[in-house]
This record gives sequence, C-alpha cells and structure tokens, in this order.
Amino acid sequence: MRVLSQAALPVLLLGSLLTGCATHSDGTAPLNQRTWPICSVIGGLVGGGLGAIESGGWAAGGAALGILTGGLICYAQDGDEDGDGVFDRRDHCPDTPANTPVDDRGCPLPQYPATVKPAEPVAPSTETITLSDQGAVLFAFDSSELTPAAKEQLMALMGKLSNADVVSIKVIGHTDSKGSDAYNQKLSERRASSVAAFLLNHGLAPNKLTSQGMGESQPVADNATEEGRAKNRRVELVIGR
Repeated sequence: MRVLSQAALPVLLLGSLLTGCATHSDGTAPLNQRTWPICSVIGGLVGGGLGAIESGGWAAGGAALGILTGGLICYAQDGDEDGDGVFDRRDHCPDTPANTPVDDRGCPLPQYPATVKPAEPVAPSTETITLSDQGAVLFAFDSSELTPAAKEQLMALMGKLSNADVVSIKVIGHTDSKGSDAYNQKLSERRASSVAAFLLNHGLAPNKLTSQGMGESQPVADNATEEGRAKNRRVELVIGR
C-alpha cells in the first residue's frame, strides 16, 4: 500500500496541476489540446521531480509517467482558441477571425450582399389647364388666329408656365362637331400650333413644348347645343412636372 501511494502521489499531483491549467473550454487556457507536447514536458519534469523525492530510481519512472499523463490530460481538453463557439476538436477552420458567423464545423458562413429594394419609380405629376370658347372667344370662326381674349388668357398663365419645376407643356387643340372629321382634325392642329407659337414667342423653352390636334374626337359637352359646342372648342395645356 505504501508503494502504491508513493507511485500514485506524483500522478495525482501532476493531474491536479495540469487539469487546473488545461480545463478551460474558451480557448484561453495556456495548456490545451494543441499544446499537449508542452504538457508532456511539464509532466515529465514534475513527475521526475516528485519521484526523486522518494529515490533516484523513482525519478525516471515518475518522469516517464508524468510525460504520458501530462500529454494525455492536455490532449483530452477541448478548447475554442478562435472563440467562434465551436470546440477545437470539431473546428475545421480553427483560425476564424473574431465575430465571424460560422457553421457547425466552425467555418465562416457565406456572406451575401444585402438585398436593396429598388426605389419605386415616381409617377410624373401633370396638371391640365383648359382654355375654352365659353365666355371668351379663342379663335375667330374657321380660323387658327388667336383673338385678343385668348392672348390675354395665355399671358395670365405665363408666370406659371415659366416656373422652373415645369418640365413639359403639351398643347392639345379640340373642335366641335361642325364640319367634316378631316377638316376639324386639321383645324385643331393649326390652333394648337398657334398657341404653342405664342408661348414660344414669350420665352418658353422650345424643348418643353409640343402640340397636338384631336379634332372633334374628344368632346366634353353635347355638340347639339351652342353652349356644348362652345365647351368643345377648347385648347388644353397639359403641364408636366
């Protein structure tokens, strides 16, 4: 029993020492699975020294036992040196940079660029201003020449039409149903062009202006009455911003 206790004493002391240094599982302990050769050296020195206390013969046996025990104790430890949450024994990517998301093998997860939702296209803002013959004659009968009343209406709008936020102005001419479709179409085109020319002559940018004639195809009132026909004889300014 005394011999057994003398042999076990170095092992117990050695085990206590190395276990205390190597049992951390966060990878910060100096002695762990990767440093088992150092553990073996320490074990040999400690075991030999403790064995020598008993006798010279015990020193060699204690050293050998210490080498084996120290190596096994440290090799059995499972640390996490790179701190990725995966123990070293299962970590296939042991040097992962800090704060890198990893899979269950300890390897970095593939990183994908964040999905950016494309901006919703902004619908252009438009405003339609209608100049009609009701209450003020725009054109003389069967003519595309602007009357003084029509010019007065247009001049009153110049400030608004010249605003910097206006990107386009479409002049659309309309007629009533008197006369043939083809004639009314041509008349509406000439009247729209007449309005566009007036606006150009008063400073509006040519690249912002277009004109179009719709003839009698888009009435807004009943062509059977004079009042309705007056409403249909109109020019629309479609303002785009």
